[in-house]
Amino acid sequence: MTLLDPTLTPDAAGDLIKEGTDASFMTDVIEASKHQPVIVDFWATWCGPCRTLGPALEKAVRAAKGAVKMVKIDVDANPAYAGQLRVQSIPTVYAFVNGQPVDGFQGAIPDSQIKAFIDKLTGGQGGSTETAQLLELGEESLGLNDFGGAAQAFAHVLSIEPENEKAIAGMARVYLAGGDPEQAAQTIAMAPQDSKEPAVQSVRAQLALASKTPTGDLASASAELEAKVDADPNDHQARFDLAEAQSAAGDFKGAVDNLLAIIQADREWNDQAARKQLLVIFDAAGLTSDVSKDGRRRLSSILFS
Repeated sequence: MTLLDPTLTPDAAGDLIKEGTDASFMTDVIEASKHQPVIVDFWATWCGPCRTLGPALEKAVRAAKGAVKMVKIDVDANPAYAGQLRVQSIPTVYAFVNGQPVDGFQGAIPDSQIKAFIDKLTGGQGGSTETAQLLELGEESLGLNDFGGAAQAFAHVLSIEPENEKAIAGMARVYLAGGDPEQAAQTIAMAPQDSKEPAVQSVRAQLALASKTPTGDLASASAELEAKVDADPNDHQARFDLAEAQSAAGDFKGAVDNLLAIIQADREWNDQAARKQLLVIFDAAGLTSDVSKDGRRRLSSILFS
């Protein structure tokens, strides 16, 4: 799929909003919805709530930048499909996907609910097909260690949506992967301090972990600490320091393994320092990551056994 040009006007982006009729319904709605979601607004000129909802819907559809289309049907002039869909009051809105109605609502609703309605249709990506594709490209590039490609993708998103928190976090992760935590910290500071975005929280947790570990050769430090742990498996401080070094280097699995080993041996050690550090690592790895899910399962098994 070709990315939409953000400089295009709504009309140039593909007739996003049009007046429909019973005669054009099959083309404008049924066939069109096989390519992208289509919202149908059943209204009438005499309907007061319709005059409120209609402009709000149009604004939200244009803000979606091509992710969804809208067809307006005057039920007085075009009663056939309104009757087939059992429209009993207006305004009534239906969403069509692949030729079938999949969602809908009646009456005028707030802008926030309209946005949520469109986000649900477009995959919850803020209504922008281009943004969603660029974010996906950035994540894929990061996974392939293509940091230049990832930076370009996230920067493109920020040129369109400067406050996009996923893109801000993505750029910060690029800097982290490139060994520049200072620039990563400056970048993530662009996100609100009270951000609930998991990607933002993950970067901030990674930076917190990195700040606790002395700068220098992490590989050498880890090797020395591993030797200490091998020599004395009950040296919890050495194991804890090793976990910190591993997490700073991005080895969350290794860090989780060592912290769980401390908890298994002595869950109260150093005022439950291992458990507290483990929770920070879960945030850094991402709460839905395999590392976090497996670590939480194993932690529960230890604590409740």
